[in-house]
Amino acid sequence: MMNENDKTEILEPVETPAENITEPSKDGRKCPKWLPPLIAAVCAVILVAAGIIGWNAYSGAKLAEAKEACATAADTVRNNANEYNALLNGDAADAAAVKAEQVKDSKTVESLGKELKAMAPEYEGCVADDAKGLDAATVKLNEQADWYETHEKSLSKAVRAVAESKAAKRLDAAKTNLTAKLDEASKLLADSDGKVADNATRDALSNAIDAANGLKDGNDPAKIDGARKTLEDAINGVNASVQAKAEADAQTAAAAAAAAQAQAQAQSTYTGGGSSYSGNTYGRTGGSTSGSNTYRGATSGGSGSNSGSGSTGGSASTTRPNLNGSYGCTEDCYVPPNNLIQH
Repeated sequence: MMNENDKTEILEPVETPAENITEPSKDGRKCPKWLPPLIAAVCAVILVAAGIIGWNAYSGAKLAEAKEACATAADTVRNNANEYNALLNGDAADAAAVKAEQVKDSKTVESLGKELKAMAPEYEGCVADDAKGLDAATVKLNEQADWYETHEKSLSKAVRAVAESKAAKRLDAAKTNLTAKLDEASKLLADSDGKVADNATRDALSNAIDAANGLKDGNDPAKIDGARKTLEDAINGVNASVQAKAEADAQTAAAAAAAAQAQAQAQSTYTGGGSSYSGNTYGRTGGSTSGSNTYRGATSGGSGSNSGSGSTGGSASTTRPNLNGSYGCTEDCYVPPNNLIQH
């Protein structure tokens, strides 16, 4: 017998609108019709958000990568440009001052001139804001880096060619000058034998010739020029010694000539005589023989003697000169105009 308390109230089922009830699920449960669209919408939002987040992350990574690549390219351009400019303002500037006549091959100077006229690219850097712009800047910077690298090599080659051509010209000139100086030195060495005041100068010249012959075929213009300078000094030494001996010989010859002349004069020197004539008197004296010759002429009317005036009388007598000493006079003696006696 059931108690009243044990009575269970049987509730009537509540009616649910059909539009809110979906078809039973596979597990037999039923869900509202609005739930799947909501879930789909939420999923779509999530996918969009995830896509946006992913795209932003990708774009950010791509931008960062583009920035890094552009920065690296910019550094390369700066380094290559610095090396090129250092060469341009240094060795290339020095080589540009070399003239065509200073080098063995003038074409090297022409080639260098062409390299120096090359126009370097204008640096722009990484100024873009997006990855695409940065990528384009990176491409351009890499091209500029290649330009600087290529022209640095070509300019360096042109500079080196000028330097080598100049060195070759100097080497040829050094060899030519040394050969000419060797010829001069060899001739002087042969011609100066026995003509120097100090034979050590000829020994020094001979040693310099030997040393120069050992260097004349070398490739060091500095050493070749040094050998030529040594030869010049040795040549000057021999020439000075030749001149010194010539001057000494001239002085010796002059002294000998003066001594011979003095001796000749001493041997021919003696005390000489003289003669005089005064009025009607003629006198002669001798240096080494004592004696005098006197002629006196007198005229008188009675005796007819001859006087110094040349007057004659009716009868004439002539007094001939009386010559004393070892001298005598014949009848042909007379006093010539120069007052010398002929005998």
